[in-house]
Amino acid sequence: MILSQKRISILLWTLWILFVGRVVGQLWVYLDAPVFLPSMPYWYSGLMPYRFLLPSQILTIVVFAKIAFDITMGTGFFGNPKPRLGQWLRNFGIIYFVGMIIRFILQGISIMVVFHWVLAAFILLVGVYHLRRQN
Repeated sequence: MILSQKRISILLWTLWILFVGRVVGQLWVYLDAPVFLPSMPYWYSGLMPYRFLLPSQILTIVVFAKIAFDITMGTGFFGNPKPRLGQWLRNFGIIYFVGMIIRFILQGISIMVVFHWVLAAFILLVGVYHLRRQN
């Protein structure tokens, strides 16, 4: 099944909204620790200090919004077909996704693993978009 540009756009924006929700949820827990949300250890591995993690998450949100916007409009750097970029992104997305499957097997399910799957799926979809556009 070949995904249409419209369907890819909808999926990209859905994944983007999920990731934004994750970042907002984690920030809320960090600042206020509401009882109805899981505590910080469920959101955060501690591998990178949160003061660096949050800006990198915000940068990811901005870059992914640009990518989703370009693809939605069919214009801009990411909206124009780039088969080599598509191939690279597809391959990277597969490696990233498989890496998170291994992490899941070793550590179990967590908010972190699920949202790395969200990011990997976003990257894979962008790759698919660029590969489908070469025809």
